[in-house]
Amino acid sequence: MKTFTYKGTNRAGTAVAGEMAANNKTELQSMLRRQQITPTKMSEKGKEFNLPTFGGGVTPKELAVFTRQFSVMIDAGLPLVQCLEILASQQENKVFQKVLTGTRGAVEGGSTLSTAMKAYPKVFDPLYSNMVEAGETGGILDTILQRLSTYIEKNVKLKRAVKSALVYPIGVLSIAAAVIILLLWKVVPIFSTLFAGLGVDLPLPTKIVIGLSNFVGSIFGLLIGAALVGVIVALKAWYGTPQGRMVMDTMVLKLPVVGILMRKIAVARFTRTLGTLISSGVPILEGLDITAKTSGNAVVEKALFQVRKSLEEGKSLTEPLKESEVFPGMVTQMISVGEQTGAMDAMLSKIADFYEEEVDAAVKDLLTALEPIMIVFLGVVVGGVVISMYLPLFSLIGKLSGH
Repeated sequence: MKTFTYKGTNRAGTAVAGEMAANNKTELQSMLRRQQITPTKMSEKGKEFNLPTFGGGVTPKELAVFTRQFSVMIDAGLPLVQCLEILASQQENKVFQKVLTGTRGAVEGGSTLSTAMKAYPKVFDPLYSNMVEAGETGGILDTILQRLSTYIEKNVKLKRAVKSALVYPIGVLSIAAAVIILLLWKVVPIFSTLFAGLGVDLPLPTKIVIGLSNFVGSIFGLLIGAALVGVIVALKAWYGTPQGRMVMDTMVLKLPVVGILMRKIAVARFTRTLGTLISSGVPILEGLDITAKTSGNAVVEKALFQVRKSLEEGKSLTEPLKESEVFPGMVTQMISVGEQTGAMDAMLSKIADFYEEEVDAAVKDLLTALEPIMIVFLGVVVGGVVISMYLPLFSLIGKLSGH
């Protein structure tokens, strides 16, 4: 018999902690369940300070594969505990394996699958656990898991589209900045020393480049570099506050090209999430709450909370969506039709499909347009620096040939 320390929440949602004797963690979990305590942390006394796990976390792709395999096993009639045991043993990600083992232990101890998953919110978010709960209640867990895996796969595809739109220009600009700084810091001073020794008259472009080189190599250049890093860190910290997030997300949505793309992504995510939740039997108010929290944009989140509040007051879903001015007119009209016909989930899925295709097309167009612009930019900037360094040499060669 070992002594364990535990932390968790009781039936009223109050945090509790204590010590208890048990043979293993599975037995401890069962004992806590009987006391109506949902454990969030359990460790053997004297072994609380374990080495941290680096490179942890569960990727959406791993979660999607697990969910699809889980749905196939449930559909085949395998017991829940056996499914989790098999999937945990096959899991290469040690963090995910630990989570699945803990979930299996909780289910074995008498907990429902959704309650067991809620103990690991970093892996199974509220959307996931609520859909599983709806599947358990309706006896359609396999169908719900299939919908979840499809939803996660589409969400991964959407995120990949956003990354591909941002990675290319950021990568090119970063390389350009690194090349220019290297030229100004190491190459230009060599030419500057050469020109000073020859006593050549410098043209204006060369003087500008040498001035920039002197600035980059001076203490002021280092201070400005440090200040830029500080500004980025400060902006990131400010974005972590509700006010900062709202201001920056509003600015992003108002940008000429990127703003339109981000709006389309927000609409696709909103309609896909809400449509999946409604079709799975999750109440619309709860669905809107989950959708708002997983929207990824403070402006959309605020608009959806307003929609939820209006629904609680007895209004229709369409009216507050129009008033928010976040969603395009076509979206609100289609949702209105879905609301009137009682086919809201199907209509939301159609909107999501349409906007996901729109996002793919917009990303391809953006990358096609950015590619020549970036090449020209690199050529002009880097080529300009190099040519400005050779201009005095051309002038010197001309004078020598003239003599």
